[in-house]
Amino acid sequence: MSRSTESFSNTNGIHGSTPNEGQAPKTFKIELDVPKLHSLPSEQQNLYLLTFTLGLEKQVFSLSHDEICLQQPHITKQLLQIVQLVAPVPTRVIRNSLGKCWSYMLEKGDRKPLYESINQLLGIISAGKNEKELHSRHAAVYCLGEVYKAAGDSAITLSEVSCSSLLRLVKLAQNHVGLRAAIYRALEKSVGSVQGSLDEGTAREIWKTARTAASGDKAALVQANACRCLERLISSTSNFGAANDFEALKTTIWKTCDSPSAIPRRAAASCLAAMLVKGYSDSAVSMLKAKPKKSKKSGKNQGAPLDDADDGPSRPESPATKRSVVKLELTFAAILAQLSSYYVRSSTSNRARAAITHCYVQVLQRLDHSVVQASYGQLVEHLFSELLSNSSISYDRYRLLLTRKYVQKILTNCVSSQILAESGRLSAAKTLINDVLKNYPQAVKETAEPSKQVLVGALTALASLIESLGSVFSSLGDACQDALVQVLRHPSYTVQISAAYCLRAFVLACPQHLIHCASICMNNATRELAHLPTGRQSHRRCVGFANGLAAVLSVSPLQPLYGSLEISSRALSIATELLKSSGRSELRVSSTQVQVAWILIGGLMSMGPDFVKIHVSQLLLLWRNALPKPLTKENTAQRDLAELSYLTHVRECALGSILSFLESNQRLVTLDVSIRIAALLQNTTDFLETVPVRKKDEDASTRIIPSLQLADLIVMVRRRVLQCYTQLMNFGPASGADTLGDSKLLNLAVALFADPMYAPSSLESSIANSTANFESIWDIADNGGFGITGLVHGQNIRALPGEETTVDSNDRRSADNCLEDIDGTSPKVQEFVLEQLTTHLSAGTLQRTPGRRAAVTVNTAMALLGALKVAAGETRAESGDLKHPAVERTLEALLRTFAIDPDQHVRHIGYEGLGRLCNTSGNAFTTNEVNLLIDLIVSNRDPNARAGYAMALGSIHSNVGGMAAGLHLRKIHGVLLSLCGDPHPVVHCCAIAALSQVAESSGLAFSGYVSSTLGLLAQAWSSDTHNEESASLGTSNTEIERPTPLVVARAINSMINVLGPDLQDNSKARELIVSLVNQFDRDESLTVQAEGLRCWEHMNLYDPGHVSLEVYVKLLQKDLRSSDGLTSAIAADGLYNLARRNVQLVFQVAGEGFEEQIWLTLNDQPDLDGIRNLVETWLSQTSLTDAPQWILRIQQVLTKCIAKQTEMVPQSAKAAAEPELQDEEVAGFATNETKENGAAVAPEPSQELLQWQVRVFALQCLSNFVAIVGKDLDLDSESIAGQVLQSKVGDVIRMAFHASTSSVVELRVGGLKLINQVLKIFGSTPDPDFSEALLLEQYQAQVSSALTPAFNSDSSPELASAAVNVCATFIATGMVTDIDRMGRILKLLVGALDSINATESQETAVGDLRGLSPNAQTMVRMAVLSAWAELQIARADHGYLDKVLEPHVGKLLPLWMSSLQEFARLRFEPDISNHSGPPGSDESLEAVYAALNRQPLLKFYQDAWLGLVNAIASLIEQDPQMVFDALDGKGTVSQVNGSGPRTNINYRDAPVAFFMVLFGIVIEALVTRPGDDESREILKILSALKRILLPSVAGNAIFQDSVFAETLEIFDRLALTEGLAVQTVLVDIAKTLSITHPSAGGENTATDLTEDVDQLFALAKIIMLVMTNALPNIAEAKAAPRDTLADDAVALIRSGFEALVDISTIFPSIIKTDLYASILHIFSTVLRTPACQASVVAQVLPIFRRFILKISTDGPRSHSSTIAPQVTTCLHQLLAILGIAQRREHESSLVCARNTLLAISVVVSTASDALGADEALVFAALEATLDCVQDLGLAKVAAGCLRSLLLTSPKKATDEAVARFLFPRLIIFVLDPDEPDPEDSRALIASGLTGFVALYADEAEKAAAAMSLVLPALLRSAKGGGRKSYGDTAARIVELATGGLVPVFRGLVAGMDAEMRGFMEEVIREGGAGGGGRGRGGGGRGQGAAEGDGEPSIALKFDFGGG
Repeated sequence: MSRSTESFSNTNGIHGSTPNEGQAPKTFKIELDVPKLHSLPSEQQNLYLLTFTLGLEKQVFSLSHDEICLQQPHITKQLLQIVQLVAPVPTRVIRNSLGKCWSYMLEKGDRKPLYESINQLLGIISAGKNEKELHSRHAAVYCLGEVYKAAGDSAITLSEVSCSSLLRLVKLAQNHVGLRAAIYRALEKSVGSVQGSLDEGTAREIWKTARTAASGDKAALVQANACRCLERLISSTSNFGAANDFEALKTTIWKTCDSPSAIPRRAAASCLAAMLVKGYSDSAVSMLKAKPKKSKKSGKNQGAPLDDADDGPSRPESPATKRSVVKLELTFAAILAQLSSYYVRSSTSNRARAAITHCYVQVLQRLDHSVVQASYGQLVEHLFSELLSNSSISYDRYRLLLTRKYVQKILTNCVSSQILAESGRLSAAKTLINDVLKNYPQAVKETAEPSKQVLVGALTALASLIESLGSVFSSLGDACQDALVQVLRHPSYTVQISAAYCLRAFVLACPQHLIHCASICMNNATRELAHLPTGRQSHRRCVGFANGLAAVLSVSPLQPLYGSLEISSRALSIATELLKSSGRSELRVSSTQVQVAWILIGGLMSMGPDFVKIHVSQLLLLWRNALPKPLTKENTAQRDLAELSYLTHVRECALGSILSFLESNQRLVTLDVSIRIAALLQNTTDFLETVPVRKKDEDASTRIIPSLQLADLIVMVRRRVLQCYTQLMNFGPASGADTLGDSKLLNLAVALFADPMYAPSSLESSIANSTANFESIWDIADNGGFGITGLVHGQNIRALPGEETTVDSNDRRSADNCLEDIDGTSPKVQEFVLEQLTTHLSAGTLQRTPGRRAAVTVNTAMALLGALKVAAGETRAESGDLKHPAVERTLEALLRTFAIDPDQHVRHIGYEGLGRLCNTSGNAFTTNEVNLLIDLIVSNRDPNARAGYAMALGSIHSNVGGMAAGLHLRKIHGVLLSLCGDPHPVVHCCAIAALSQVAESSGLAFSGYVSSTLGLLAQAWSSDTHNEESASLGTSNTEIERPTPLVVARAINSMINVLGPDLQDNSKARELIVSLVNQFDRDESLTVQAEGLRCWEHMNLYDPGHVSLEVYVKLLQKDLRSSDGLTSAIAADGLYNLARRNVQLVFQVAGEGFEEQIWLTLNDQPDLDGIRNLVETWLSQTSLTDAPQWILRIQQVLTKCIAKQTEMVPQSAKAAAEPELQDEEVAGFATNETKENGAAVAPEPSQELLQWQVRVFALQCLSNFVAIVGKDLDLDSESIAGQVLQSKVGDVIRMAFHASTSSVVELRVGGLKLINQVLKIFGSTPDPDFSEALLLEQYQAQVSSALTPAFNSDSSPELASAAVNVCATFIATGMVTDIDRMGRILKLLVGALDSINATESQETAVGDLRGLSPNAQTMVRMAVLSAWAELQIARADHGYLDKVLEPHVGKLLPLWMSSLQEFARLRFEPDISNHSGPPGSDESLEAVYAALNRQPLLKFYQDAWLGLVNAIASLIEQDPQMVFDALDGKGTVSQVNGSGPRTNINYRDAPVAFFMVLFGIVIEALVTRPGDDESREILKILSALKRILLPSVAGNAIFQDSVFAETLEIFDRLALTEGLAVQTVLVDIAKTLSITHPSAGGENTATDLTEDVDQLFALAKIIMLVMTNALPNIAEAKAAPRDTLADDAVALIRSGFEALVDISTIFPSIIKTDLYASILHIFSTVLRTPACQASVVAQVLPIFRRFILKISTDGPRSHSSTIAPQVTTCLHQLLAILGIAQRREHESSLVCARNTLLAISVVVSTASDALGADEALVFAALEATLDCVQDLGLAKVAAGCLRSLLLTSPKKATDEAVARFLFPRLIIFVLDPDEPDPEDSRALIASGLTGFVALYADEAEKAAAAMSLVLPALLRSAKGGGRKSYGDTAARIVELATGGLVPVFRGLVAGMDAEMRGFMEEVIREGGAGGGGRGRGGGGRGQGAAEGDGEPSIALKFDFGGG
């Protein structure tokens, strides 16, 4: 259906703008200039009129209500003027635009002009009988229909006149298809608008005319519109509900259903469905009711002719004589019977059957869904009994297969997918099982045994239901299993295969039944094999059970947790024994044994290479025995038919197993295996040549299989041979192609698909009967099609190598495989092969058999195309060279012939082949071919030839591409442009398609041709000769099948892609494109609408500024729920692409309801990737900002109920939906939740939850949301989203609880994983309302209750593993610290551990879950061990876990170690059972098939190993003695558990027994990329490695050359690629390894160099590399340093620097010098780096001081000569840095200067041993420091540095020299008041001087000398400083007068003069409070003095502190 006008009522498409209602009325100025129009050239008139009409429409749609009312007369006048134009005539686009304008005006404006408009249009319609005016009448008819559609309910009185006028026009329009179609469409709109008010006489007249047109008109469009008109009459009026109306309609519909076009057939089916649904009655029997006819006006329509008794109006008659009519009332069964009665007629065509199938679908969709569900059993019985089992259907195999396909479509695509909800599907499956399958074999006499066809149909429908239900179907598992096993006994091979397929689907959905089903099938097969000699039908049952077992075994690789190696091994043993014993049995028994054996082997091949590889040699031997070299032809001819049939049958069975091997084990197809299999295939081919041809029918007694003759077996063998060859060439080694090429394959293939004499005996009668009446090869319905290939499906050609064809015919399959084999060997195609094909095509025999000729033509064309694909390198086969001139000429001639074939599919193959031929043959060949094709187009007038040559040009350009194709672009474009205007539909359609190909392959080179191409495409779009509304019958019908509008839409899309971003600048082209794309959106064709969506998607990509986002989103919203799957998928992808930019804007524009629409769409199409991607993008962008909305949103989705029809849910389903919760806590929680959210948790019976797939997806979204918020919480503890999640944690747990107790396994597992996530995030979070309790403490009961179902006997290993993880997390979080209160959670973990620790004969069990497969036991085992490991890791933080773990550590440690050892064995050892030989007799199944389980087991270990390693490491830290004994393999578990702790751990030279396993696992994990969360995983792995690299654990193993080199290589990569956290751990590891290195700590002299030094250098290099990454300017001086450093970077630099300092002492002395220099360089670099000043230097400086002190004092004295220059150089660098910093060029310069002063002070004060007392650089440093005392900003720091240098003690020679240098200068600084002191640093220096005097308290002479200088200097400074300095000076004087200096002070004071002494007393007295007042009790006076001086109290404190 076309898009409604309403969606465009406010805008002119997407490109338009919304009108402003508040603006003043617009003046309508658009007026058609007719003289100007006629003055233009004829080719421009149509485009001018189109542009004007679109502009008029845009103007009309922009008007408001008032403006429309004002301008309506003028607009109407313009519209009528266009309608009445004679030249150019209004075309379809113009008519549509005019109709939209009229419709919009009447809907939004005034309806007063309605009658006038109708009369004016009727006047045009009824004006004379001149056929020249038909175009105007056509436009008037369409506009009249639109007028009635918009406002027909206001013009009821004119409806009779209008309809009569339209009916009268039908006769005049007999030669105009488009007009006739428009008439019926207008009638349909009129009837739909007027509805029940339509006069009955008029309605009857329309009814009669429409029925005549529907059944008799030759135009498909007219038939379709007539049927739609009839459907409207049925649905909108009450006049056609009688039984005789129905009978008359049926007659019409049956005729229409034979139409060759699908459109009228579908319209007819829809019409009949409307009639049947209208007559539906739920009564048990149909009732007959009298319905008096309405009285009619006398004299009305008296002269109208009558067609049938019920068609014309009745004459007036008396009430007594009025006849009663029988109202149509049909039950559901009667409706179905009406359809089946015609379907099963032998005369009914296949087209009619397709239409009836569509009618079935329409009826079921239109009926109430509750009716369909309640009648599902009735529907199934009808379809199976009345259709599939009808004799007229079942006798014809093709008809039967077709009907089976239709029945599957009805039950699967319609009923199951669109009508039934989840519970309805369960009910339907139960119906099929109980009412059909369980009736076989017959158990009750009253119930008939279902036939073969019924069983096949039921099994197919059941398989579809199982696939859609998934794990929900488990509630019916037992019943289904029993029924399927019983059906496997059926003697029909078709039923057996269908049952096996259904059994496979069942086991795949419910894998817990896998072992049981396999065991049953194997036991039954074994029992039946034992009864083979008895003669009862055991051989058929054997085959059935074998197929069932093979199907079940094929599921094992897909469900590794549920498979059984024992059953697989037994199956192989049984097959081998059968093959060995078959030679001793009777012929028929032997054939059954062989067939069963090879079926089992074929099923085992699907187990994969890991299972098959150990049996390859055995299989090759078995195949060689089954496919030996044949004897002579004479020997074979002497054998009887039974023996020949047996030999052929054996080969067919063996080849089937070979094919299965090749398909499932491509990795094992080595060159040797390929050669051997090719030889076996060659043997089989030779055998087929020796089998004599027997023309007469065989006696049934001589047949091995009663239903198959020898000829059938030969065909089956030939097909298998070709299939095996195909697999070998596509997937075998390339070097094996020569071997295949040497075989007779090529001759066999050519003979099969191209031999004119080839005619299968089963088709001889069909050929004889079809020769005279042959029309098309594609309409042949004999299940053979004369041997045509199945690779061609219309215009779609299956890719090579492709899938198997779905056609059952062996002949067609053989043809397909022949073609694939030809393609595989095509690079070596020889000229004689092409000549042979040419000879076959021209053979006279083919001229007499047109069917075989058509098949050979298609086959040959497809073979050549495939050969060219191979030569072009488009397939997996080895490409070759076809550039031989003779080969090229022959190929060119053949392909050119195919390119002009009347069959469009052959033409398609031909021109595709020509394009590839030019691609492989070079530029010269391409040039000649293009020129030749252009000449042929000009000279050849045949439409097929012109179309084929046009497409050939497009294909050549597309395949050649690049500059080579660009040379021909101009010529090709010109030719195609001229062909686009060709009136023949095939020509112009192909030309436009070719033009689109050329544009797409040209790219930007085509931009110069865009304008002309767009103009032509606009003309083609608007031309009536280029659409189905053409006047010509042939054109219209062709356009129906090959719609030109669709091709035009695709071409426009190509133009958009060519222009790309240039659309923004090319306004003219953009406007035209936008206008056309708006037209695409309004087209009635869904495919054109889909192309329009693609156009808008690309427009929005290239030029979003000119696309209205609001309208585009609304358009996508509308198409999202489209019935067309393609349109819906494109809309979903479009929304996803928009959401990737800004999802919030998309939802804002979409408005309310869009979110619900998304979920409902996903519910209808759960696999729609676009919607899933949209939701995931939405979540990733808004989870942190819209956290509350997301929690509520997902809660609503999980509990959302959609309206469904009342239905009876089976008891088993109810039981599954409400699991038995064996806990009062669970029941209470569920009751509370029901009270809170009753409607959400327990939906009403008339409602149903969304599909389980949608709920699983929503739960996954919630899990992702919690993970995102959890990561955000790790980064920011105050995260708003985290706070929201914390406040809503109850809702999250509630959702997880309901999911964990559902009937869907996926939901249950997801619920438990969600609980585990919540526990990890909020397990230790306190409750915000009760801080003494934890947040999750209140949800203990809910969590515990959610775990209960996971440990029941009906649980699954996945569920149990998830529950075990939750148990461990629950205990580790600390919500319950009392071991007695942990209850059953701890009990479950302990019980599971005891089960694991028990003897090997006892299986692992968790709770009540038992009977697990070995793989499932491993999964549960690793989950349990991982859970205990998690508890051990958490033990360090939670003391209560000691009581939990202590009793079990002795058991756990050996289990952890054995698990890691097993993981290492699986991970590192070469593939176990890598040899291709049989297993030994002493090997266990697990050992033999270990490789089979390697991948699934690795996954379990991969998830757990890191936790186990960390647990062992944590145990090493806690109890090393026990761990080391266990690691060394010493003692038993009891000894390990009872040994005491070791106090002294000795370093061992050799590694402990288990270290290399741990180390190998960790290193391999670092090499392999972990996955999505890579950095975090690497950090965990490195942390584990750090913990096991202890010397006590690792010994010296890590320092082995090969191990060390590989490890360091990994560290280098990590240091270069990973983040700061990983690099920090690397530094710690390198430091640890360096310190614990065997060569570390020794007394190495300069000559003691060993190879171990290289390892130390490598470790130091790692540290240096990490620091270089953090500070690039360390390695390169010119490298730009970082602007800022994060906290992690600061910590990394500090850690790296400290590591270098720590390891610097372990190097040999001669090496230390270089390392010391590196460390000093790093420090100087850090010091000069601006980003390091604020944080790094402060942390590094203490380490630097330690380093300077170490290198100055440690080591032999001989090294002092090497240390001193380094220290001196460092000091020099520091001075240079200080000088640069003092320039104040940067913001950080001041801080840098301060840090440098501190560093200089550190060097001078700590490196005195390395610096000489006369070192000039030291004094330069002191001078620089002294200068800084007078520098603002540095004075205080400089003074402090000078003070520290002066006070260094004890003093060495250098220190004494420093003191001697500083003391006088500092005295002078203190004495001279004129010296600048910007920061009042004199007090600090004075303090240093007094401290310096105190250093010599024990040496009176030195103290007196120093004090004699210091004390006068202090007094003089006080005198110059005034009273404000008295306090400071007083404090210093007091310091001199205390302690050991008292005698010296007294002596010095005694020698002072009176004035000096008096001044000192005054200073002490005045400054006492500031100096020593506190110590002496004189604070009061000091404080008063301070207050008297007005100095604030803070200054007193400052003065005091300064002292």
